[in-house]
Amino acid sequence: MTEIVIAPASADRFADAEHALTGGGDGASCWCQWWMLRNKDFNATTHDERRELLRTDLAQTPASALIAYVDGEPAGWVKVSPRPDQPRLALTKAFQQSPEPFDVTSVWAISCFVVRREHRGVGLANQLLGAAIAHATTHGARVIEGYPVDVDAKKSSANELFHGALSSFLDAGFHEVARPAPARPIVSLTVR
Repeated sequence: MTEIVIAPASADRFADAEHALTGGGDGASCWCQWWMLRNKDFNATTHDERRELLRTDLAQTPASALIAYVDGEPAGWVKVSPRPDQPRLALTKAFQQSPEPFDVTSVWAISCFVVRREHRGVGLANQLLGAAIAHATTHGARVIEGYPVDVDAKKSSANELFHGALSSFLDAGFHEVARPAPARPIVSLTVR
């Protein structure tokens, strides 16, 4: 039987974060910095600089991401932190339709998923989503937002699903609060 454990990402788990992020998709080039930096700043950083920024992020508490382990191997990643800690969200025109003010630290965002290729198709992203909700709630979230892809509105590649799938968020109790683009809703879950 497969054992799945999901734990907070931390500085002492940096090698695990690297392994989880480098198994497919853009994780190995982004290093989960896309939402942390303005576009011009992101484009001005190198691959190695982004990797070191991630190392700095992982030294913070509470953890800004979670790592999924399948039978002890780092297999997946989810970014979950207060929205003000992910400043590009506020600068992204499509997400400005959120009903919540962007400077409120009790509003958390689940903004990125990575599942290594060899672990896709078994529901690991859904388990990461559930753990992200629990993590945000434990650390004071009042509202949790997501920015998933509606695959019924637009066929998407596995790589485009780093935002998550709308159906997964809806199954977890989120509801749609805005739809800035045909396949890109904003979803919200009030947890307290």
